[in-house]
Amino acid sequence: MSSVAAIVLAAGESTRMGTPKALLGWHGLPLVAYQARELARVDAVGEVIVVTGHEPDAVSGAVRAIPKTRTAQNARYRAGKVSSILTGLDAVSRGAAAVLLLAVDQPRPAAVHAHLIGEYERAAAPIAIPVHAGRRGHPVLFAASLLPELRRIDEETLGIRAVLERHADEVLPVPFDDPIVLVDLNTPADVADADDARA
Repeated sequence: MSSVAAIVLAAGESTRMGTPKALLGWHGLPLVAYQARELARVDAVGEVIVVTGHEPDAVSGAVRAIPKTRTAQNARYRAGKVSSILTGLDAVSRGAAAVLLLAVDQPRPAAVHAHLIGEYERAAAPIAIPVHAGRRGHPVLFAASLLPELRRIDEETLGIRAVLERHADEVLPVPFDDPIVLVDLNTPADVADADDARA
């Protein structure tokens, strides 16, 4: 079984939300703690790297007790998401077979990660992406062979989108019945909609 390094991007200022998204309540936990806990529950995940930036002490404190989890501080988080991705990639342990990339505002239960990783391992594809009702979701799983390419991304070339476009014919779409793979909590209305869906 692969040893997957999971990267949770939790460095942003959450300007559209009006409060740090990483610290929002979700299933009785701060959102970042929920994310780290669910990832840590997956046997194939060897480490969970939470990239901090805005309010680093509060975010780090929220995940301190979660197994397999550590933080990486992005001092340049205001430069954009790519800087946080690169910070996370720099923290990946040598020997990781794959990297799973997820933003903190995209909450996913452990079953989603486990199924995505399982299908990726069976297909031996370099990239795996969850799909629901014809739409691509998150997280995105990259084989370690793509790490050198991922480490060269920048904001000007659209970050990981450019990597996905270069490898479009090699992407494994993994179907999910659950629309949770599409959830993205950017605004208070998104949180309310997600809460309604969970009710």
